[in-house]
Amino acid sequence: MSKKIIAIVPAAGIGARARRQSTAALLKPDLPKQYELLQGLPMLRLSVMAMLADSRIDHVRVIVSPTDTWVKQALDGLERTVWRAVGGATRAETVHNGLLELKANDEDWVVVHDAARPGLPAQALTRLIDTCLEQDRGGLLAIPVPDTVKRASDAAVAQVEKTIAREQLWLAQTPQMFKANELLHALAHAQQQGSQVTDESSAMELLGHQPLLVQGSAKNVKVTWPDDFKLLEKWL
Repeated sequence: MSKKIIAIVPAAGIGARARRQSTAALLKPDLPKQYELLQGLPMLRLSVMAMLADSRIDHVRVIVSPTDTWVKQALDGLERTVWRAVGGATRAETVHNGLLELKANDEDWVVVHDAARPGLPAQALTRLIDTCLEQDRGGLLAIPVPDTVKRASDAAVAQVEKTIAREQLWLAQTPQMFKANELLHALAHAQQQGSQVTDESSAMELLGHQPLLVQGSAKNVKVTWPDDFKLLEKWL
C-alpha cells in the first residue's frame, strides 16, 4: 500500500476513577491505570497488542506524558511499536501532539485507540479498517444503545426529567479512523474554538463531517471504574 495506516494510542492520563486496591496500586500509588495488570500484563500492552492484530497497521505510536517512567518496561519487546513522550493535559491535546510529531502524508490514515480498551476483538478492528477504506471516509466503532435512557433533572437528588428515545443513539467506542492530516486540522480547529472534544469523531463533526458508525463489540469496554477490571479479566 502507498498509503499507511498508523495506530495512535493516547496514554498520558492517570485514570483516577479506575484506581483499584490491587497489589500494584498499593505498592505504586501513583501508577496510572493503563499500567495496571490484567492477567499479568499491563493493560496498555494488551491494548497495543489488539491493534497489532491487523497486519495493515504499519506501526503503533503510544503517546505518553513527558514524566512517564513506566512505558518502556510495559511495551518492551513489542514489534512495530514506538512511544513518544509528547502527551498533553487532555486526550485531544495528546492526540494532536502525536499527530504533529508523526508528520504524516495526506494519504495516510490514523486509527486512534484508547489505552483502556484492551478487549478489542480483532474482527471489530478489521471491520472498521475495511469499511473506512472501502468508503474512503472516516468512522468509528460504536454499538447501539440497548437500554432505556433517562435524562436527569437539575436537582439536588437525581430524578428523571425525561425518557429519551434510544432508536438513533449509539455508544461511541474506539478505534476511530480518519485521514491523519484531516484529523490534525480538526483537532487544531476544536482547540482554537475552545471546544472540549472527548473523542476524535467530535472534532471531525465540528467541521461538518459525518463519520461512519461501524458495529463495535460489547467486549470492547473501556476500563473506567475499579469493577471494570474484573469484567475484562473474565473476557480476556
